[in-house]
Amino acid sequence: MNLSLKFGRLLAPLALAGLTACASHAAEQGYANPDLLTDTETLWVMMETGPVNIVDVRPREAYDKGHIPGAVHLGADDVIDPDSHVPGDLLPHETLAAMLGEQGIDKDTPLVFYDDKGGFHAARLFWMAEYFGHREVSVLNGGIPKWQAEGRKVSTRVPKVRKKTFAYTPTPRRLATADWLLDRRDDDSVVVIDVRPSNLYNDGHIPWAKSIPWKQNLAEDGTLKSAAELRWHFASHGVTPDKNIAVHCQNGKAAAHSYFTLRLLGYPRVRSYDRSWAEWGAAEELPKITGKAGG
Repeated sequence: MNLSLKFGRLLAPLALAGLTACASHAAEQGYANPDLLTDTETLWVMMETGPVNIVDVRPREAYDKGHIPGAVHLGADDVIDPDSHVPGDLLPHETLAAMLGEQGIDKDTPLVFYDDKGGFHAARLFWMAEYFGHREVSVLNGGIPKWQAEGRKVSTRVPKVRKKTFAYTPTPRRLATADWLLDRRDDDSVVVIDVRPSNLYNDGHIPWAKSIPWKQNLAEDGTLKSAAELRWHFASHGVTPDKNIAVHCQNGKAAAHSYFTLRLLGYPRVRSYDRSWAEWGAAEELPKITGKAGG
């Protein structure tokens, strides 16, 4: 028998055992949906056992300088439609699905996104993948800074990928629109969260939106706070699992981070208003509070 093949067969059970241990560790942190947050050790095991799609969403120049081995590149801004009248709006669904397929991504293989901004950019592509119907998608906790801080290898090699078909099936319960928010403005079971910094909220916001900045989800090292801390944090603002929750920011990016955090905590009814304040704030007919008096 080929020595490398024999060694691989010996290694596989050990790697799978390690993956189980890592998954159990994540569950022990108290997150209701621990599979949505992949730690660095778990990703390494996934890479050894495969298959897994890893996507680096940083700018191309950062990817070229060094990325997690085997990762493909799909920049966070690459999914933005430059011709949309709403700044930051996503490209058409068909275009985005084709972009994923070009990178060898389908809906049948585990998918992990990472960045170097505490998941700020990775979370939007996480939301997009979930909205498109992917059921095994996650974000790398701590991103590439944590990967490198642990002494793990990076590569400058661009992997060769086999084009696949990403058969997207949009999931309406993951998306909020301006009409959806307006129709529920007096519904006590619905909570709207504005995750922008408080100064932007004070400058202008949806009248019934709560200010809960996304950065409050993170610990000092750029990883997510514990489940207990996060549950207390959201509950203190009246955001509880029984609510129907819509999150928004300026252009859909930061909103996805809080969407991801609430999904990780197990909140069952969470959606992103992806067009966010870029659409709402520019629409004269939509109600809003502006100025310091609104803060």
